Amino acid sequence: MTAMPISADARRNDQGAGREDVQQGKVKTPREIVDMIKPKMRGMQYLTFEYFPSTLVYRLKFLDGERVRFVDVDARTGRIIEVK
Repeated sequence: MTAMPISADARRNDQGAGREDVQQGKVKTPREIVDMIKPKMRGMQYLTFEYFPSTLVYRLKFLDGERVRFVDVDARTGRIIEVK
């Protein structure tokens, strides 16, 4: 199985879904999540995030030296699910 690139339309839909989920109070804002998680990722530089509306997960990206680390976070609670 090969990975399919995400189209610009799909990304736009995820952003719209994220905005809607925040407005409806289903999830925390990206800023709230980043502010909660950044202090826990000592020595790493925060890069950006993605939102996955189907699972209500934010994936934060950090630079750890030369390696990119992905931190999956429950968008409702801010709990770290997994660090990759």
